[in-house]
Amino acid sequence: MSIIASNFKTNHTRKSTASFINEINSFLKSNEITSEVIVFPTATSLDSFSTLPNLTIGAQNAYPVEKGSFTGELGTVQLDEFSIKTILIGHSERRHVLGESQDEIAKKYDFYKSKGYKIVYCIGEPLEVKEAGLDKTLEYVYEQFDGIDVNYENLILAYEPVWAIGTGVTATNEDITSVHSAIKAKIPKPLLYGGSVKVGNVKEICALEGVDGALIGTASWDVEDFKQIIENTKDL
Repeated sequence: MSIIASNFKTNHTRKSTASFINEINSFLKSNEITSEVIVFPTATSLDSFSTLPNLTIGAQNAYPVEKGSFTGELGTVQLDEFSIKTILIGHSERRHVLGESQDEIAKKYDFYKSKGYKIVYCIGEPLEVKEAGLDKTLEYVYEQFDGIDVNYENLILAYEPVWAIGTGVTATNEDITSVHSAIKAKIPKPLLYGGSVKVGNVKEICALEGVDGALIGTASWDVEDFKQIIENTKDL
């Protein structure tokens, strides 16, 4: 069964998010789709949504704390208000744009692991590493597991080559299967692919060996497109 996740990043409002989630929930219900679907809205759009068990709402980011003096951050007190128990950690935009170090990411991971959260943990390499070959790619990716308990039972991995995120460039099937098969041989956890996944290629990608679903950005923000993505992968 595929896991299909939508990362809203800095998109949608409270109102449009509520409409989106209600539409997806109705779509899953009316079509009796049992795929696991996860939506990561912006922090200001989190709410107590009434959803089917297979539709989960997660946080894109939070600080490793219950509450405290951390301006601009969320803690578990804020997430608990909306019964959020799923979090995205290690996304490349937080690593490369916002400067989160591996040490900071590992501390965040340990904290949310201790709280029993479902963690979608992102890994991936920039273009110059990819161009150096598979061995260098895997070496780079495995460094992103420093300080990470890969045996955690509530862990989902997401391989997102940085050079393919939001660029329109999708890794080749060979690129995806070679990296996914190597990671899964080392770490037998559900492994999603992310990086310019869209309606037209999601079924082919999710059908590849070692691919357990997709973490999708841009192509998931339109609710009709996201419905079609779910429809295209429901039988995989």
